[in-house]
Amino acid sequence: MFPPLKFENNVLKLLDQRKLPSREIWISCRTSRQVHEAIREMVVRGAPAIGVTAGYGLYLGISKFKGSRAGFLKNLEREAAFLKTARPTAVNLRNVVDGIIHVMLSDPLRGLQKDRAKHLRPVDSSASGLRMKIEKFKRRVLEEARKAHREDDRLCRTMGRLGAVLFKSGDRALTHCNAGGLATSGFGTALGVLYAAKAQGKKLFVYVDETRPLLQGARLTAWELQKSGIPCALICDNMAASLMSAGKIDRVIVGADRIAANGDTANKIGTYNVALLAKAHGLPFYVAAPKTTFDFHCPGGKDIPIENRKSEEITEGFGKRTAPKGIQVWNPAFDVTPHRLITAFITEAGVLKPPFKKAFRKLK
Repeated sequence: MFPPLKFENNVLKLLDQRKLPSREIWISCRTSRQVHEAIREMVVRGAPAIGVTAGYGLYLGISKFKGSRAGFLKNLEREAAFLKTARPTAVNLRNVVDGIIHVMLSDPLRGLQKDRAKHLRPVDSSASGLRMKIEKFKRRVLEEARKAHREDDRLCRTMGRLGAVLFKSGDRALTHCNAGGLATSGFGTALGVLYAAKAQGKKLFVYVDETRPLLQGARLTAWELQKSGIPCALICDNMAASLMSAGKIDRVIVGADRIAANGDTANKIGTYNVALLAKAHGLPFYVAAPKTTFDFHCPGGKDIPIENRKSEEITEGFGKRTAPKGIQVWNPAFDVTPHRLITAFITEAGVLKPPFKKAFRKLK
């Protein structure tokens, strides 16, 4: 519905989400360095979209490589390590990149692992034979990146269909940040559930948190909902409690950037606030996320790395200074919502309810 990226003729094109909603500008990336910068500077954002973008970035990083199979693998792993430094919290980036590396070491391309372990020369020592093998490896990396792209779309659409059963016509939902098509391959996680509910004929109304300091709710979620035809109203982040107290919100739905093994969930800063408010007012709080956002190697929320961003995002938001010069700033991009505040996770495996460690087995 709202695809933020496309790969054509060896060029990754990204919709610059920093410019929305006033301008729709596409940026072209031809190298892994450009992809890394685009992720770091939030040209593209949202955990699933970052993962897909990094997959294409990995291909761009090795697309011009010339050399041996052993050298190819070394270059591939170096590019993977570099791309994973772009943003630390969203685990989809790591999962997609590591997934491609795993495939490249598997049976379909036997010889890469052998070359790395023993530093052997290719069996076919002719220049043309070597080039053919390396080109085959490159094509496989691109195939895997495209597979990750398609898979993200499939997972989001499945999640949307399964999660839509939690909503009934007339429901008023609250969202935080942007978990729509712009944050994925085009359909969305949290907003994907609302899009699916609308397609089923359910009439919904959505309150959109503006989401300080970069206003992803105001700039992106409101833009998506308007275009999709779902009625919505924009609110400041500090208005949610008042709305809940007035009985104007029926349920809350958000996305996620990393979900620990116990269900603790990292998402855009302010999500924890909303979860506490929902609990206090007896409202269900749902997290919609694909399996690529789960990190079963991470025991709990305290083990999730939280990205801290530059102070100018708060003191000079969108180029206008709104705070005294020299003021100290704390600007974490994410916070962690404890699993005890989460009613259910909406995934491609269904709606998962507590106890989460047991429920998560469906994703493994």
